[in-house]
Amino acid sequence: MHVAILGCGYVGLELGRQLTARDHEVVGVRRSDAGIDAIEDAGFDAVRADVTDPESLASVPDVDAVVFAASSGGRDAEAAREIYLEGLRTAIETFGDRENAPNRLVYTSSTGVYGDHDGNPVDEETPLEPTTEKTEVLVDAERLALELSAEYGVDGTVARFAGLYGPGRYRLERYLDGPVTEGYLNMVHRDDAAGAVRHLLEEDLATGEVVLVVDDEPIEKWAFADWLADECDRSRPEKQTTADRLENDELSASARQRILANKRCSNEKLREAGYEFAYPTFREGYRDVIDDYCNE
Repeated sequence: MHVAILGCGYVGLELGRQLTARDHEVVGVRRSDAGIDAIEDAGFDAVRADVTDPESLASVPDVDAVVFAASSGGRDAEAAREIYLEGLRTAIETFGDRENAPNRLVYTSSTGVYGDHDGNPVDEETPLEPTTEKTEVLVDAERLALELSAEYGVDGTVARFAGLYGPGRYRLERYLDGPVTEGYLNMVHRDDAAGAVRHLLEEDLATGEVVLVVDDEPIEKWAFADWLADECDRSRPEKQTTADRLENDELSASARQRILANKRCSNEKLREAGYEFAYPTFREGYRDVIDDYCNE
């Protein structure tokens, strides 16, 4: 299988490494010098292109599958619209118009599309309630990934990621130092986020569908922080309620909405699809970094 990873960053680099190790051909696409260097360091081919520019995407070779993992870099809703809507549309149209069009498209989305469900379970059938401009853009992009790709005869899949963690993104101090706000954490290790996409591609699963990519155990933030503190032989951090956190007048409107978005995401569909997690819960995922951190 020949795969192009557009926006080959944190998850994309790991996906490329996993696919390459299994003898697939991979090309990573970034627009910066640093991005190209990172792809080459990961051990697979790199092409410089911008997902919003069809002329530059012409330099990407024909492939069997396209993974759209581009990021707006945490910027505002307008930047998200440029990448997730304009960029995704450009990519679908550019590759879909080719004589040798890809068979598959996987778009990586976010569980932020759910909004607040008061700590209740959510799955792929749960109605979406985006609460910020940016998550509204993500909902529109998911629809585009499934519907526009189908118009070109390409099978679209939405991989809806929970909160990513892993090398360079463990954020230990954030939970050890506190204060920690209440609410649930839904997480997935970077290696499993990449592994889930690889599995869906290799097994040709979830075509025309959405799949939640999250580990086995949503965990309350207070409980997670206490677990980390106990594992590191540190004092348990200060806690604060959602109401306490929202008293901060400096919070942006989008930050307030994120704090209020409380749910527990289910990975039942991904499990039923046969994916086996390298890190089924945070306990396995944080083990090595805790050992290193506590022994410094």
